Amino acid sequence: MATHMQDDKFFHSAGPVVEDRLANGLRVFTNHVPHVTSITLGIWVNAGSREDPAGMAGLSHFLEHAVFKGTLSKDYVTIARCIEQVGGYIDAYTTKENTCIYIRCLKTHSELAFDLLADLVCNPAFPEEEVEKEKEVVIEEIRGINDTPEELIFDQFDDLAFPQHPLGPAILGTEKSVENITTDALRGFMHQHYVAQNMLVTVVGNMPHDAIMLHAEKSFSGLNNNNKSPGSSRAFEQDDYRAFLVHRKKPLYQAQMLYGRVVPRNDTFFYCLLLLNTILSGGMSSMLNLELREKNALAYNAYSSLTFFDDATLLNIYAGTDPENTGRALLIIKNILNADNLSRISLEELRAAKNKLQGGIVMEMEKMTQRMSKAARDIFYFGKAISLEEKITGIEAVTPDDLGNAAAYLQQHADASTLIYEPLL
Repeated sequence: MATHMQDDKFFHSAGPVVEDRLANGLRVFTNHVPHVTSITLGIWVNAGSREDPAGMAGLSHFLEHAVFKGTLSKDYVTIARCIEQVGGYIDAYTTKENTCIYIRCLKTHSELAFDLLADLVCNPAFPEEEVEKEKEVVIEEIRGINDTPEELIFDQFDDLAFPQHPLGPAILGTEKSVENITTDALRGFMHQHYVAQNMLVTVVGNMPHDAIMLHAEKSFSGLNNNNKSPGSSRAFEQDDYRAFLVHRKKPLYQAQMLYGRVVPRNDTFFYCLLLLNTILSGGMSSMLNLELREKNALAYNAYSSLTFFDDATLLNIYAGTDPENTGRALLIIKNILNADNLSRISLEELRAAKNKLQGGIVMEMEKMTQRMSKAARDIFYFGKAISLEEKITGIEAVTPDDLGNAAAYLQQHADASTLIYEPLL
């Protein structure tokens, strides 16, 4: 029996996502959620590590750090304290295609939040001494990933998969590339990409649209607008992906393996791939957990991940296993992904996967930060906010044959790649 998530009262106590625009072209998206006492405010840049200039991998991520080191009116201590001392918090992150800086606070401190966020993106000072100190902080962040094989293997998989494409380099860059970053390069990147027509604001919480627009106009009307497109990185073509099988020695006790496929973007398979990822990795009853852990005792940790880039889709499957079992584990993974096998999934199994995926989407909506970021990701990817009802409809329409067709699409467009970390001893 179908689960009708769209009837959820919690969801419908919130209003729709409303789109508006400031005079300078900055897009503003609001979602009034009256049953909370907070707001979550994010400003997004349609630029990430994919736009990093040659020789300066990690610049977009470093810029996300550098804006916190001081503005024309605030030093780094004041930036942190002014929102934290009223009970809010501020954070930021960079992906391969976007950068986000966001604040969550009580609605009574909304004006402070808008003004602080605008100060960071409109008036960064980039004090030389603080920028140089922050390089050491980011280098320690890079070293932390290098000491975490489960994280490092994803970065190195991308580097091997996209050897000549901007999607390849790690978001954080390398120690050498971070050392190469200059304040002039930061200002140049910001002048090119941190412009009104390349950014958007998303606000979720207990504040009506009109009040948000008044705050946004006051705070962001001075945002730079150079009236020209900042341009985008080179588009992905299938030849940009190079399939590989690579073994690397690492000081580990357990082998780490990452299997994956890269295909061009095809929205026909969007919801099919979401469901496929859920079937593979959606909890203890997922295929990967049942086959690799419960039935064959080959792995404690095994899961899949799905990344939708603007023009490509990447499906990865990770597992940690005994070095002697990597071949057997790979065979099981390939068998799970077989298109014929997936097209024979039972209606009961498909129903369970749909319920898991729908439940996860609804529960994400209960978290204001997730609600805010999900709206922005939809806007960047689809060009519009996608309602819960539309998502549920898309998920409900998927059949077992559709799953098989999505798996066949993955297999027909590209050979699989595998990166394995093997213990030194």
